[in-house]
Amino acid sequence: MDFLLTDEQVGIRESVAALCADFPQAYWTEKDRALEYPQEFVDALAAAGWLAILVPEEYGGGGGSVTDAAIVLEAINRSGGTGVPAHAQMYTMGTVLRHGSEEQKQRILPEIAANKLRLQAFGITEPDAGSDTTRIRTFARRDGDEYVVNGTKVWTSRFQHSDYLLLLVRTTPYEQVEKKTDGLTVLLVDLRAAGDSIVANPIRTMTAHETNELTITDLRVPVANRIGEEGRGFRYLLSGLNVERILVASEVIGDGFWFIDRATRYATERVVFGRPIGQNQGVQFPLAQAYANLEAASLMRFKAAAMFDAGLNPGFEANAAKLLGSKANWEAANAAMDTFGGYGLAEEYGLERKFREARLPVVAPVNNNLVLAYIGHQVLGMPKSY
Repeated sequence: MDFLLTDEQVGIRESVAALCADFPQAYWTEKDRALEYPQEFVDALAAAGWLAILVPEEYGGGGGSVTDAAIVLEAINRSGGTGVPAHAQMYTMGTVLRHGSEEQKQRILPEIAANKLRLQAFGITEPDAGSDTTRIRTFARRDGDEYVVNGTKVWTSRFQHSDYLLLLVRTTPYEQVEKKTDGLTVLLVDLRAAGDSIVANPIRTMTAHETNELTITDLRVPVANRIGEEGRGFRYLLSGLNVERILVASEVIGDGFWFIDRATRYATERVVFGRPIGQNQGVQFPLAQAYANLEAASLMRFKAAAMFDAGLNPGFEANAAKLLGSKANWEAANAAMDTFGGYGLAEEYGLERKFREARLPVVAPVNNNLVLAYIGHQVLGMPKSY
């Protein structure tokens, strides 16, 4: 495996960083304070083609790899911003790329590439079905050439800024399937035509302020908008989630390096008792350890991305990248906060916002304990714990 970025990938990183320079810390602080979606930033990313980097060239996109997308997101977060509004379209679109029909690709992907359509919303989790995805109750009943959908979703982010929703439903009740992962189906929902069949109730959160509970009532979705075969949606979902893990890992790794960059600079400049605080091993060692762990997580992330780009299914690698990246980022966040001391709590330094954001990836989009359970059972072959 080649651990060096190509000249083209270095160019991607530098171009994204240059774009992000137009959105300084004050921009993100204000968006966080006002609980506003960073529309201007997302529009700039889309106009530059970064939101369509995974769209194949034959559909008008950038024809990039998951590795390329990972570089984009790491660069965004290392700049002090957040790639969360961008990553959803990247991994959600992967389900269409791998499992959608040619008609669906021709209908949707050129519109995404031309920045005329956004696919940023993904409806999976429900109030009574979080990590146990097979227990979802949102049901799609076949009615001729349409499905009629009823149910509730929660933690559905960016709904108000998306034209399509990728929706996981049951088409066979849980009690009637031989294998609990059967009977799940993925639908592409055109939100522009949904009307009041979907009602969104925004959820106020500590960070990631664009999430909702959705109430779905008699929503009609054409059978032509089904992704792949009926009842095989869980399999399609898993391949898309591997990309999600890789991209989320890239964001948190970028965040971690941002913490290290800021903290090491501050530790070198801040003088207490007549010497820079970075001269003290009590300050140096936590930052050095976090940096080493971030570099290790980065390697696992790139391994997972390379495997996915090669057509493999890197379940362990993608999940491990998210596990290691989120832990290293949280470690870096704490080390940076200790380095800044009381100043770290001041809004003007930007640290407290990033500190809050660093806590989320430990539990979402999948809890680290579930990742460990997956590794213990699926990889190491020990008895299943859940």
